[in-house]
This record gives sequence, structure tokens and C-alpha cells, in this order.
Amino acid sequence: MKIAVGSKNPAKVQAVHTIVESLGWKVDGIDVPSNVSEQPFSVVETRQGAKNRARACVEKGYEVGIGLEGGVEESPEGLFLCNWGALVTETGQVYYASGAGILLPERISKEVRDGIELGDVMASFTDQTDIRKKDGAVGIFTAGYVTRSEMFSHIVKLLIGQYQYTSHKE
Repeated sequence: MKIAVGSKNPAKVQAVHTIVESLGWKVDGIDVPSNVSEQPFSVVETRQGAKNRARACVEKGYEVGIGLEGGVEESPEGLFLCNWGALVTETGQVYYASGAGILLPERISKEVRDGIELGDVMASFTDQTDIRKKDGAVGIFTAGYVTRSEMFSHIVKLLIGQYQYTSHKE
């Protein structure tokens, strides 16, 4: 199986690799655009970014493309993290799954609302570079109980599970 994840972000690549290696599949991490805002600001935009990344992998010749995208969603309670994944097959079938959503602290939310990308806000907040490639905001605000890679791994399991279920039904 020739499969790609539409990112070279280590947290995303590791999430896919961890799941598909047990299936004997090889995965490549490739740079493809999300074609959405640098900071997706809704569930719809975040999901679209994941789909765009997955589709771009297939367009580059992979049998299966996986796109993983993190964003934020405004709600009456405040600004929530939102995370989406999409799996696209070479036949055009699309599968979707979402992951953990947690309420961001107001001091973080304010900066994101002011136009600063969450990864940059988190880097400043934690004094860590490339936080989005490590534990991510979810890792920081869950005291390390759930890392970004683990959160995306859950999404990948949901995607692969749907794909396998459908493949066995046909």
C-alpha cells in the first residue's frame, strides 16, 4: 500500500506511522498545502484543510492520502481546539474523523483572535520552539496526558478503521 500523510510535521507523520506500520504499510510524509488559512478558524475550515492535504497526496500518485489539520472553533464558552483528519483514496472516496477538542485559556484565545497562529502563541507561552511539532497545545493543556501525536493517532485509527470496514464490505 502506497500511503502518504500530507505533512512533514513529525507529530502528524508519527501518528500515521504508528498506526499503519502494524498493517505492513509504508508511509511517506510529504509537504502539500492545506489551501486554508494558516490558522483555521472553524470546524468547516479545519476539516477542509485535512481533506485538501489528503487529496493532494493522491494527486501526487499515492493510493491513499491522509490529511491531518488542527484549528480552533469559537463557541459560547470560548475558543476550542478542533482537530480533523481526512483519508482520500485513489478512487476518490473520502473518510472523515475528528479528535479532541478542549477549551483554550482566555489569555491564549485572545492572541489567536487577534490574528496570531496558535502554534506561535504556544511557542511564546511555553518558551519552546516548534511546539506544534511536539506535544502541541493539547499536550500543554492536558499536562502531557494527551500529546498532539497521540490525539492525531486516534483520528488516524478512526480513518483507517472506516477505510478497512468499507474495503471489506465491497
